[in-house]
Amino acid sequence: MVIKSKLAAWLACASAVGLAAAGVTAHAADDTLRIGVIASYSGPYADYGKQFDNGIAIWLKEHGGKLAGRKVEIIKKDTAGAAPDLAKRFAQELVVRNKVNFLAGIDFSPNAYAVGAVAAEAKIPTIVMNAASSAITTRSPYAARTSFTVQQVSAPMAQWALKNGIKEVYTVVADYASGVDAESAFKKAFTAGGGKIVNSVRTPMNNPDFSAYVQRIKDDKPQAVFIFFPSGVQPPAFLKAFKERGLEEAGIKLIATGEATDDSYLEATGDVALGLVTSHHYSYAHASPKNQKFVKDFSTQFGDKLRPSYFAVAAYDGMAALDAALAKTKGDVNGDKVMEALKGVAFESPRGPIAIDPATRDIVQTVYIRRVEKVNGKLVNVEFDQFDKVKDPEKEAP
Repeated sequence: MVIKSKLAAWLACASAVGLAAAGVTAHAADDTLRIGVIASYSGPYADYGKQFDNGIAIWLKEHGGKLAGRKVEIIKKDTAGAAPDLAKRFAQELVVRNKVNFLAGIDFSPNAYAVGAVAAEAKIPTIVMNAASSAITTRSPYAARTSFTVQQVSAPMAQWALKNGIKEVYTVVADYASGVDAESAFKKAFTAGGGKIVNSVRTPMNNPDFSAYVQRIKDDKPQAVFIFFPSGVQPPAFLKAFKERGLEEAGIKLIATGEATDDSYLEATGDVALGLVTSHHYSYAHASPKNQKFVKDFSTQFGDKLRPSYFAVAAYDGMAALDAALAKTKGDVNGDKVMEALKGVAFESPRGPIAIDPATRDIVQTVYIRRVEKVNGKLVNVEFDQFDKVKDPEKEAP
């Protein structure tokens, strides 16, 4: 029997809300907190899920395996990339079948919008640990973010470029929500400071060959190029094409957001990344004692083959934020109470001081300007400038 899609959707939402409410009693009985983590565990972005898991595991080990004094069960769902329909179905399953108290993870913005809709229906607090499109917390009142927004790191890059004599820029971004956000934020900040965008291009998400795009840039002869691509396979491909086509020799500078030099991929990217200036909120090489301990714990628990990245830090901080919120609610996991308690939470992260903006449920944090250098024979993002207490500029009052 075929059920019409609208009826099926309505039934799914109704079931999610009803069973989520019914699950409160069951949770109270066994005292275990259940967290559904939706992420990429297979395919080209499989490291994303691994980083989430590792960050959560480090926090739990520090706290005796408990969150707010209660045992924790992590239930993982694999989207293998940007797959909003699948992410939505997983969110519904986690709420209805697994009766989770919280949803978390969520690496891609399209997935976050889909999960956020389910979270809003079921009143399940959701901690976004990576997806960086600005409107995610606007669309869902049950989403709070411990990662960053693309605008939050793109606008400072524009401001830094202007301060350092760059007046003309060509922008290249991946054609999806976060890429469009990066392009928009960079343009807005850059032109507001007197800069000129000479041209812009959006590239397909599945495009590994940038040679034609890079040749067009070389022909246009801009002073600099600003790029945004998701961490993983695309940034190294662009960097390689940029080098091979001789843009550096032609005097064209390259600037980017930190996805281009994600710590977990940087060694594999190789020397093509040397000298690249990026803006981001976390570096494996951040010199604080808190980060040094985090990096050491990561290496001790998971070996040296995979460095901790901003995914792992956001997951670690997501657990800390939930713990702080539950301290305020005295352990009450009611969705409305937890979301209210998350507002204004502030603490020291491995990346530096962070807080959850009470008005937007988005993170407030330092954005660092970094340069890729070799330190003790290893490629690292060395921080040399910073912008303090940066909010998402998209949500700031004019």
